[in-house]
Amino acid sequence: MAKKIKQIAIYGKGGIGKSTTTSNLTAALSRQGYKVMQFGCDPKADSTNTLRDGSYIPTVLDTLREKGSVNAHDVIFEGFNGIYCVEAGGPAPGVGCAGRGIITAVELFKQQKVFDELDIDFVIYDVLGDVVCGGFAMPIREGIAKHVFTVSSGDFMSIYASNNLFKGIKKYSNSGGALLGGIIANSINQGYSREIVDDFAERTKTRIIQYVPRSITVTQSELKGKTTIEAAPDSEQAKVYTQLAERIAAHEESEVPNPLELDELRAWAATWSDRLLQLETGVVVGGAQAGI
Repeated sequence: MAKKIKQIAIYGKGGIGKSTTTSNLTAALSRQGYKVMQFGCDPKADSTNTLRDGSYIPTVLDTLREKGSVNAHDVIFEGFNGIYCVEAGGPAPGVGCAGRGIITAVELFKQQKVFDELDIDFVIYDVLGDVVCGGFAMPIREGIAKHVFTVSSGDFMSIYASNNLFKGIKKYSNSGGALLGGIIANSINQGYSREIVDDFAERTKTRIIQYVPRSITVTQSELKGKTTIEAAPDSEQAKVYTQLAERIAAHEESEVPNPLELDELRAWAATWSDRLLQLETGVVVGGAQAGI
């Protein structure tokens, strides 16, 4: 009987800390004894660099353009603690679909049965979550990833991207698509940020898997070209990522989210804008003194 491989997709708006979170998750899983592959699905091909001391690796699409064909083993590179690192890559600048690298790379690995051959426990797909493109939806649409997690802060554009992701998950949920595991709340230092993300999770019928604070330890580690798990394993931030890895390793049941329509999302955001104004000024909109 073939080994059951847990395939997980981490989505998030560009710049939200998605790749930082993913790489630390991957590193923490490997530290817990799992065999892990991180599959970078961003055309910038920078998902795995902190797993390899800051170095970049040839992508699947670049290798395909150069050689005409690809043996999957030629585009798998070893990273921290034996992690398998892959970058799907993208088309030449200004040409083609940015998601083509995901489609090509995933099909290649499926055809060559690489995951089974390497006896992998986890495949973690690091996917850009604010680009509307068929390739980026592939891990959801085709059910390649069984569980999807989104990295989101309390900022509106991050939540907007997550809500769009939820719409995609809901759309494909009846045809074998991946389901939502929950939200990884990133850069949560202010109390109101946590409240905003919590409220969004409640309204969309999902859950918070982990709260990840903003930390200078992450910046220091990345300046060394490393994950926090590798560079500062005894830090409080490393403990947060370790707990995240434990929760995702134990996660079995994902669900169909209940995304908000755009007008609902805008109305919800407006109520939070008013609440934050009250917190800052101590007055209720309309002039009355706030009792806070």
